[in-house]
Amino acid sequence: MPAFLVKGGNILEGEIAVGSSKNAALPALASSLLFRDSPHFLNLPEIEDIKRMNELISSADNQGGVDLEIAKRFRASILAVGPLLARFGKASFPHPGGCVIGARPIDVFINGWEIMGGKLIESGKTEGGNMIYSIEAKESLKGCDYTFKVQSVTGTEGIIMTALLANGQTTLRNCAMEPEIIYLAEFLNNNGADIRGAGTTEIVVTGRAGKLLNAIAPFSVPPDRIEAGTFLILGALAAKSLEIKNINQRELASLFAALGEAGVNIIDTKNGVIVKKPEKINAVNIKTKEYPGFATDLQAPFSILATQASGQSLIHETIFEGRLSYAEDLNRMGAKVALMDPHRALITGPTPLYGRELQSPDLRAGLAYVIAALIAEGESKIGNIYQIDRGYEKIDERLRMIGADIRRIES
Repeated sequence: MPAFLVKGGNILEGEIAVGSSKNAALPALASSLLFRDSPHFLNLPEIEDIKRMNELISSADNQGGVDLEIAKRFRASILAVGPLLARFGKASFPHPGGCVIGARPIDVFINGWEIMGGKLIESGKTEGGNMIYSIEAKESLKGCDYTFKVQSVTGTEGIIMTALLANGQTTLRNCAMEPEIIYLAEFLNNNGADIRGAGTTEIVVTGRAGKLLNAIAPFSVPPDRIEAGTFLILGALAAKSLEIKNINQRELASLFAALGEAGVNIIDTKNGVIVKKPEKINAVNIKTKEYPGFATDLQAPFSILATQASGQSLIHETIFEGRLSYAEDLNRMGAKVALMDPHRALITGPTPLYGRELQSPDLRAGLAYVIAALIAEGESKIGNIYQIDRGYEKIDERLRMIGADIRRIES
């Protein structure tokens, strides 16, 4: 199995461009099932989750079935189910996987599909213990008034796509407001859909009564705001001068505020921003929230920054269970992380970090381990890097270009 071998302590310098957004590309790809012909996609990132989504769509049949082994491998496979149900009146799918964060409840999807006329007709477990679901709509799906019990990005995207081919109008309330939902709605609208309110908590979808979209306008994948934020944090920890290009600052307002409080100076340039490691990093408390709050996907990288800050930083994770599971590994590296409860960690710094052998628990914590290894003394070996490759394109090659000592090895 491949692993990253990282030698810490190098000063980073130069420029790095933000890659294309995984979280924007995946729902747009899934929506291709709503088209009569094949839409065109520009700037797709070369990452594992995109490969899996393309494989999944290619495996779909006119009975709403997909390759279950592919679907089990990544969380975003759930995004294909709504379009399959809307188009073919049925869909079969496993509980989506991907990582410890990916394996989370899907009731926001199932509840929405059932209100629109779908019926969960079968569920069971395979020999491997994975739950398999089948959902069927004996009559055409009908527009509805549906309120999400919790704001869910993939839930909002999935029900929007389902409603698009339904009969009548669907009003969705308590929707997530992430930019990726806006990108999806704009893409679909440019190709004949009628979706209003994306980016607010109330979205109205006018159903097309089974009429498929025609591919007119392409989808150009925007920059990845989570990757951009991660590079900002890395620069604040290890850069003499790092220019980050292709960054949308508006989408990272909460992170910019937190970094400013930490004493990190960020300078605007013509094509991006320059970030430098400050002489002193101040302790900062963060609390993850739905957009436009502090992104949960930046919580683990920011915790690495907190290990080098002077004082105590409270990290409060409000979105997902299990997102502080990396604390033990950071402590093994020399950090002082005290778990107050499953959702809160108190980090005392600054503390020197030391190289260790680590296993990536999920996509975001995996790259946080890379950041920790880059500022640690000595050598670290990071395994299970498939999780990192799911969301970051050729990250080792790109980090080497700014001075990082990181290489991919077979372990």
